[in-house]
Amino acid sequence: MSAATTATTGRPPVAPGTESTYKIRRRRTKRTAGDWTVLVLTVLLALLVIAPFYLIIINSFKTPADYSTGGPLQLPGEWTLDGIAKFWERVDFPLKLWNSILISGMVSILAVLVSVLSAYAIGIGRVRGRTWIVVLFLLANMLPQEALLYPLYFMFKGVGLYDNVWSVIIIFTVIQSAFGTYLLSSVYGTFPKEVLEAASLDGASRWTILWRVVVPISRPTLSVLLVFFFIWTWNEFLIPLTFLISNDNQTVPVAIATLQGDRLMDVTTTSASALLGVIPTLIFFLIFQRTLARGITAGAVK
Repeated sequence: MSAATTATTGRPPVAPGTESTYKIRRRRTKRTAGDWTVLVLTVLLALLVIAPFYLIIINSFKTPADYSTGGPLQLPGEWTLDGIAKFWERVDFPLKLWNSILISGMVSILAVLVSVLSAYAIGIGRVRGRTWIVVLFLLANMLPQEALLYPLYFMFKGVGLYDNVWSVIIIFTVIQSAFGTYLLSSVYGTFPKEVLEAASLDGASRWTILWRVVVPISRPTLSVLLVFFFIWTWNEFLIPLTFLISNDNQTVPVAIATLQGDRLMDVTTTSASALLGVIPTLIFFLIFQRTLARGITAGAVK
């Protein structure tokens, strides 16, 4: 009987009384029209995101003659590195790459450090007027960069840091730490008091509690901030363009923009510059993607 049932229905026999359960589970796994709509929209959105990268890649390895003949959508007839080599030599790309890594790395580390110290005082230290202080940090983070250029220009001109990478590092450390303080102060405000009281009873000072208790527990959140601060600073353009005017201090985005306007590069070299500019951030993101995923999901599980 069971063998016949298997042969006719294509599925193993079901014990009496469980047929309805099997039908319910099968009905639940059946995709609806809404599910297919979401899937199609997701695929279309993924294609829209991938399309610019595809155009950049195929046009970076073309010759100008190949581009003028086949257009931007056709695959290269002959794969060449001339565009990449041309951009590499024109802007001294290793120097620009080092400037971007130095500025982004220093800003991400210093901004996280300042955010931790400020948020520890506001969220756990419970300073007076903490709500207004957090609101002030939020408003400072919302200020447009155009409003900061004029006063910052005269300030760094007066102290002799204009056209110096440290001017940009200081500016972005303050800007990024404003957001970091706003985020971490709300996180530290819900920190378990029992843990802090237990450490205090063991004789730990506030400094020891910060570095031995608070920071290790909040490490996933700090890792997320570190990754975001690095990528945000890497992609900044207006302030580095204003404060880093010499060729030796420019970052990668500034070098790409100034070279396009100054030397009138061809499309293949422009595509190569965009490819070289985005590769370091992709590598950085791939290296720290697990850290980013752990940090994002850490707050959902207690």
